[in-house]
Amino acid sequence: TTLRCISGLMRPRAGTITFEGEDLEKYPPHKLISKGIAMVPEGRGIFGKLSVLENLQMGAFYRKDKDGIAQDLQKVYELFPRLEERKKQIAGTLSGGEQQMLATARALMARPRLLLMDEPSMGLAPVLVDLIFETIEEINKNGTTILLVEQNAHIALQAADRGYVLQTGEIVLSDSAKALQKDPTVQKAYLGIE
Repeated sequence: TTLRCISGLMRPRAGTITFEGEDLEKYPPHKLISKGIAMVPEGRGIFGKLSVLENLQMGAFYRKDKDGIAQDLQKVYELFPRLEERKKQIAGTLSGGEQQMLATARALMARPRLLLMDEPSMGLAPVLVDLIFETIEEINKNGTTILLVEQNAHIALQAADRGYVLQTGEIVLSDSAKALQKDPTVQKAYLGIE
């Protein structure tokens, strides 16, 4: 629900949503890309009948800088070499992990300053979860802010700088990721540590 409100797919019941000092509620969802916000939705949301390359090009749909698009295409291929190997393949035939890579790469093609990621580990094998989170950390180190909603609290807190625990839409805990990993309530409820 939080990411759906930020991305304009739902209206919040209370409060405001601002990014870089600007109220986001006045923009329809498709305009948020031009404001520097891209989303990797839960369930990946790729264009299954298009090729990998066509999906990536869709991520840059609003951009006009052809040279920059070509450079960013190379950057996402460096982050996800498997996508370059499969650029002509129909996206719907990719494995779940490859589809997650594609959804993330497609969002990066918009050159977001804020990347919203909804449950990137859902349905993936543990080895792929590790790979996706290594890439998330790399994206963040390259200067993109990431707002991550993730049910795997253990790996999310390892990758995060800050963490928030929500219960029925309310923030009940907020601290650095390191502090939350040491918090007894978080350890018991979310990390399986007694």
